[in-house]
Amino acid sequence: MSSRELAIAGRVISDGSDAYVIAEIGHNHEGDLDKAEELVLKAAAAGASAAKLQKRENTTLYTKAMYDEPYTGRNSYGATYGAHREALEFGHHEYTHLAKVAGEAGIDFISTAFDFASVDFLVGIGVPAIKLASADLTNTPLLSYAAKTGLPLIMSSGGADMTDVRRALDVVLPINSNVAMLQCTAIYPVSATDLNLSVIGTYRREFPHVVVGFSGHDLGPDLSYVAYALGARVVEKHFTLDRTRPGSDHHFSLEPEQLGELVAGLRRTRESLGSGEKRQLPAEAPALRKLGKKLVAARDLDTGHVMTEDDIAIKSPGGDGMRPYLLGQVVGRTLRAPLAFDADLSPDLLD
Repeated sequence: MSSRELAIAGRVISDGSDAYVIAEIGHNHEGDLDKAEELVLKAAAAGASAAKLQKRENTTLYTKAMYDEPYTGRNSYGATYGAHREALEFGHHEYTHLAKVAGEAGIDFISTAFDFASVDFLVGIGVPAIKLASADLTNTPLLSYAAKTGLPLIMSSGGADMTDVRRALDVVLPINSNVAMLQCTAIYPVSATDLNLSVIGTYRREFPHVVVGFSGHDLGPDLSYVAYALGARVVEKHFTLDRTRPGSDHHFSLEPEQLGELVAGLRRTRESLGSGEKRQLPAEAPALRKLGKKLVAARDLDTGHVMTEDDIAIKSPGGDGMRPYLLGQVVGRTLRAPLAFDADLSPDLLD
């Protein structure tokens, strides 16, 4: 692998590749397997690279007090926070079913692991990569445990500072170099003024061997194109069938049509960036002929005439003849043959 690459399920993500687009379903399936299947299929149809869920072992992840805490309101799926989380949690049957659906649809199926048991669960399911949430960037025991699986790791950095990011990579990279670090802001939704997309460049400079990405909680796909132009090659956006549904993530998620726009727009962004080599394109020739300039005779000139600036005009069309920057190479030279008004100057006419 070259200096900055990430391989997931045989696909290599690099500076020269299209973005690896993650449709973050999370718990927008609302605990409904049929809805989850529809989300996976629509993510695939939109051209996303991966559909992603979130995996928690709820009974051990939370303190008893938090698990039993009353949880009411529009976004609640249970009377307590624990009941709410359990209502949204999928197990082995759902994960294996969705992995099969994703495989048949040609999209990767991955998940975020929030604890050690969930890492083991995902390894057992056979996911091609593991996501680690922003809130776990300082959870170095979990980072190390996930790194030891050997699976590609995608890490988000919302709420972190550079010390947190460096610490996380210092833990993971000696174990597992197949890593992406995503710029993220832990605000839901986040305004453009808080995205701080320039951090993408900071990560690229400081971690030259790490693929950099963007996990966006902003509304719509547009600023992901900016992230790609700045060097993000993994782009994660929350995904839903209906933004008006109850649940904490629906309202800032992309719907299927927007996800399709995101994938297409990211591809256009890559195409528009080009190679970085400044060169004249064949397709520019008509415009250059029409609008470009060349050196021509300002009047009828005789053989043996010594050229002055007054003898030379700069006119269109361009594309042939001597370019205006060659003016200094003409002044003071002697004509070898007569030259009519508006005729092209050329080196073979000059002594």
